[in-house]
Formats: sequence, C-alpha cells, structure tokens
Amino acid sequence: MSSPLRDARGREHRLAGPPLRIVSLVPSHTETLFALGLGERVVGITDYCVHPASGVRGLPRVGGTKNPSIERIAELSPDLVLANREENTRRDVQRLEALGLRVFVTYARTVREGVDDISLLAGIGGCPEAAAPIVEEIDAAWQRARERRPEAPPRVAALVWKRPYMAVGPDTFAHDLIRECGGHNVFGEGERRYPRVDEDALVAAAPDLVLLPTEPYEFGPRDRDELLALDLPAAAAGRVCVIEGELLSWYGPRIARALDLLSELIRG
Repeated sequence: MSSPLRDARGREHRLAGPPLRIVSLVPSHTETLFALGLGERVVGITDYCVHPASGVRGLPRVGGTKNPSIERIAELSPDLVLANREENTRRDVQRLEALGLRVFVTYARTVREGVDDISLLAGIGGCPEAAAPIVEEIDAAWQRARERRPEAPPRVAALVWKRPYMAVGPDTFAHDLIRECGGHNVFGEGERRYPRVDEDALVAAAPDLVLLPTEPYEFGPRDRDELLALDLPAAAAGRVCVIEGELLSWYGPRIARALDLLSELIRG
C-alpha cells in the first residue's frame, strides 16, 4: 500500500507493500487476520491468541498482551507488529519502535470502529475485498439488533472483574455494543472506563439484566448464584447471564454473533 495510514496514536504510516511477516499482540486481530485469509503471514502471537484454534496451533508465542517478550518479537523479524492501545502498553510499543520495528496501533471503542478495523486490516494485508463478506454479515446482524430494540431501554450491568467488582463503563467497545443493542448501561456515566463497584452500588443501580462474561475474569455459575441472591430486578427475573467473554471485548468477525446474542438478551 502506498497511501498513508493513520493509527490510533495519530501517526502516519506508509507501507510500500503488504507485510509478509506479522506479529499480532491483539487476540481479536489475530482472529480477524485468519478470517481475512492472512493467517499464513502471522509469524508470532500472544498467549491469549486462541482463535482460530486450528490456525494458531503451533505458532510462536511471545508472551502476554501486557508483558510480551520484546526480544522474542524482534527475533521473528516482522514487517509489522499489530498492537492496541487498550490491550498493550505504550512502553512496549516504544521499545519495539526503538528497535526499528513498525508498530501499528488500533483503538476501537465503538461497534463502528470495530467494523472499520476489519476493513483496515484487510487493506493493510493488500486484500481489501476480503473484508466485504464479514462486514456484510455484521451489517445484517446490526439491522436485526436495531429491529429488536425495546421501546424502553432495559438497565444493563456488565461486570468484567471480581474482588473488587469492576464494570463496563463509558467510552468502551462493550458500552457501545450494549447501547447499539438497545440497552442502557447503568455504569455508563462518569469518567472511569471500568469503574469499581461494590454490591451496594450494584443494588443501587438496579439493573434489569446483569452480564457476566467469561473474560477477562472467568465468571461462572457460582458467581451467578451469588448475584441472584442480591436484591436486584435482574435477580428477581432470573436475568443474570454468564456469556462468552469474547463477545463483549473482541472486535472482528464475531461482532455479528455478539449483536445477535446481546440484542436477544436485552430484549428478553
């Protein structure tokens, strides 16, 4: 690609051609690259890049998203390293760039930006047409979600951590996903993107629906039972739901399924 690309940090990148060796430090981008037919160019991934299972099996691992091995990444001689402002640290990006490696940083905080990243990765890979069927599937699910929106938005709480509880807040992909599906995020106001909440705050917020994703904290049936015992409208209605964690935080080909599932849960 000869035209400049601007990443999430506002920096321009000019790529002389599609990168042939890519290290992905973003699990959702790893999945997207394979969905776009670019899997053979991926030469390094994080410990959390687990999808698609058949594609990532055997690929070199470079550590976690927050603590990758800079030396291992450099040894893989990538043409491009994919990073994300939320998943990875500025310090690691700077260390990679100091070694002369090209790092492209993304930062999707809305459903639209998540969809745009699919087209962006396809363009970077030199196959812009590969994004079309994925985007079309998401657009169809998006339309279904709009048609299912209830007239009165139910109050939704999405927890992402325990001890202490932390919830999805404003300016996040999950917050926008809830909104697009017709829900009102009870912790969507304020400045903190992932505010800490205790049981009293959760009861005061009176959610009609509580979402317990399986990542980054692995919520399960026991956690659901604990919340069902609280004085919550969601508990009284049995609407405390453990869901696949990737649906709330991974932007890429699974956005369509996320829109379908969340819109059904929110509509009730």
